[in-house]
Amino acid sequence: MVRPLGEGYTDALERLPLNPLHIIILAAGEGTRMRSQLPKVLHTVGGRPMLAHVIERARALSPERVHVVFNPETPAVREAFTGEDLAWAPQAERLGTGHAVMQAMPDVPDNADVLVLYGDIPLLDPAALDALCAVHDGGLTLLTMKPANPRGYGRIVRDLAGAVDAIVEERDADEATRAIGEVNTGILLAGAGRLRDWLGRLSADNSQGEYYLTDVVALARGDGQAVNTVIAEDATRLEGANDRVQLAALEARHRRIATESLMRAGATVLDPSRLDIRGVVETGTDVILDVNVVLEGHVRLGDGTRIGPGCVLKDCDLAAGTQVHAHSVLEGVVTTGACDIGPFARVRPKTVLAAGTRIGNFVETKNVTLGEGSKASHLSYLGDSEIGAKVNIGAGTITCNYDGANKHRTVIGDGAFIGSDSQLVAPVKVGAGATIGAGSTISRDAPEGQLTISRARQTTVTGWKRPVKKD
Repeated sequence: MVRPLGEGYTDALERLPLNPLHIIILAAGEGTRMRSQLPKVLHTVGGRPMLAHVIERARALSPERVHVVFNPETPAVREAFTGEDLAWAPQAERLGTGHAVMQAMPDVPDNADVLVLYGDIPLLDPAALDALCAVHDGGLTLLTMKPANPRGYGRIVRDLAGAVDAIVEERDADEATRAIGEVNTGILLAGAGRLRDWLGRLSADNSQGEYYLTDVVALARGDGQAVNTVIAEDATRLEGANDRVQLAALEARHRRIATESLMRAGATVLDPSRLDIRGVVETGTDVILDVNVVLEGHVRLGDGTRIGPGCVLKDCDLAAGTQVHAHSVLEGVVTTGACDIGPFARVRPKTVLAAGTRIGNFVETKNVTLGEGSKASHLSYLGDSEIGAKVNIGAGTITCNYDGANKHRTVIGDGAFIGSDSQLVAPVKVGAGATIGAGSTISRDAPEGQLTISRARQTTVTGWKRPVKKD
């Protein structure tokens, strides 16, 4: 059965019931062409390891178990996913893809279906996997594609009736076979019992001396088993990365896919080629993202938020109407209402801003809450502080919250006014409605509604002359 994967295909397709699904992800490749100490599958696309993308795709199918075949000589792969519910199958010798799948099969029951994926194909289209599952009948089903350039891929060889007859690796193919445009992606779905039998009959009698997983096709045909196929609509979603040039190409495709998804969700991206998405981004409607914005980790942007040029946001949750002006860096920030931030603001983790707050240029915050309508418009550092509503923080204000060993809290009541160039030495409280005179160093609590000043009396020394340099 050959079925192209078109837009809306899976929406109208009723997925057939499957046996318990086990997914095997091959991630033991050495990746020598990466020229890196880092295992290939841990190189990132969109800010996440390639293997993490594949695991996410696998889990979306609700499998009984996800197995990862890894090289025990590179334990960093397993260590990168410590605590996750994965079955790890070591492949001590790399003897080909068929051999790799064999390492995970002892933990797969015969009544299961087995889906084989690859840890270096991070942009795999979920719709392609849905279609693969939908046409699977318990035998053998392949995902194929027709790339613009089939070089390097195993060719799908069909008989006169159009049925799959074999897969021939390029290195073993003659000129006529290499001219075939339909190629193998390596992704297949098979009944576990049958797959186990075929794997046990593989031979390494080829130019590489390896056990090719693709040879199960010829074995299945020899057993009279029909081979179903699904042709993927977008071949670029199935490309992997063997070197850093290909990795950069994957990054560019990821950026395009992620950006288009945001725009379809209601965001305006002023230049899609200059938006970097390195994580998971959720957007409301009428969000505007200017040029050279970087979004990392988990970012949520409410309706009507505007992010100015050159901004970096990591793990932020910004409420509707929030505006972040040019060249601001936010990490771990939550706004509970429309706020105004930047330009050139540095807003650090555990900062919570209520509606109407203003964090201006060259203001840095960390572990701070600001109540409704409070403002720190310029040139201040606010750390480990609880700041009430409608507080005005003057330019140059610093909360001195660290004594060299411990952090201490500064508490500022509603409606307080902190004059410019003030230092608040924690632990300290400034009462509601209090005013701190400019240039003060406050080391004791300031009472509500009162003016508190702490600075030297101004003195003019008459007759004083400024020193001059000697010739």
